Amino acid sequence: MDRHGYELPLQLAAAFRRIIDELHHRLAAEGHPNLRPAYGFALQAVGNDGCTVSDLGRRLGVSKQAATKTATKLADLNYVTRTPSPTDARAVLLTLTPHGHNALTRSAQIFETLHAEWKTALGPTRLAALEDALPKLTPSSRPTPLSDLPGWFH
Repeated sequence: MDRHGYELPLQLAAAFRRIIDELHHRLAAEGHPNLRPAYGFALQAVGNDGCTVSDLGRRLGVSKQAATKTATKLADLNYVTRTPSPTDARAVLLTLTPHGHNALTRSAQIFETLHAEWKTALGPTRLAALEDALPKLTPSSRPTPLSDLPGWFH
C-alpha cells in the first residue's frame, strides 16, 4: 500500500496527541483537573531536585517570561513552591509540592498503563519495532523542542 509523505508526520502527531490527551484525561479523574500538557512538561523540567525559573525556561526552550508565567500558574495550582534561591538572591527556586510529586508519580503509572494498552493493540513485537525505530528518526544530538506544539504552550 502506497502512502504519501505527509501522512507519517500527521500519524506521529496524532499518536503523540492521543497518548498525552489520554494521560491528562485520566489525571483529571484522579485529582489533577487543571494540569495541562504544558504544565506536565514543566513539572518534568522542575524534577525532584527543583530548578530556577531561568533553568525552567532553558529546559523547556521558552523565554524567561514564558517560564515565569508557567511557574506562577503551577504555584497557583499548588504544584510547585517558589522560594528565593539560597545561592542567587536574584533567582527564584521552584520545587515540587506533594501535589506536584503526586502528579508526576500518577503520570508515570498512567504512562505504563497506556504502554500496556498499546502493546495489546499492536502486539509486543510491533510495539518494540516502533520503539526501536523512532529514535533513529529523532537523534539525541539534535533535541526536539516541544515548546511550539500548537495549543499546548501558548
